[in-house]
Amino acid sequence: MNKRKKILKIAAIVVVAGLFIGAGVVYYLFNMPHRDVQASATEYHLSTTELVNEYINNRDAANSKYLAEDGNSKILEVTGTVARVSENFNGQQVVLLREQKDKAGVSFTFSPETNANAAGLQTGQTVTIKGVIRSGVHYDDDLDMYVNAVVDHSDLVRTD
Repeated sequence: MNKRKKILKIAAIVVVAGLFIGAGVVYYLFNMPHRDVQASATEYHLSTTELVNEYINNRDAANSKYLAEDGNSKILEVTGTVARVSENFNGQQVVLLREQKDKAGVSFTFSPETNANAAGLQTGQTVTIKGVIRSGVHYDDDLDMYVNAVVDHSDLVRTD
């Protein structure tokens, strides 16, 4: 009987220790510092036309170059013409850069911290915007059109 109590006591200690370790891991992952995109180095400088054409010509190669499965996709600075400025349901500014001759554009979603920087943009302006690419240009058979690339955590770098 004494041996059984000892085994139960050890099992209880192991379970409690496992719960504490699991809770610690969850707490760390939940509160892990987010990537500061604007303070990080830009990995690629390119135009909207260059980015769109890379995806249209070879989507797999472009995905390998710019996207990462771990969520740390490449930080880009893209220069192009403002085609549209709008606001999403979260109150974030969304700026579409697209050249008239291109089949698609690049959609930039600004963060709450950088939202004000996009407020004065006008259609037709040439700008450079920095952010993290989330998806590239692709053709949607259902819509029968190309879908824009998506860049998050964006901020205005320069207006020309």
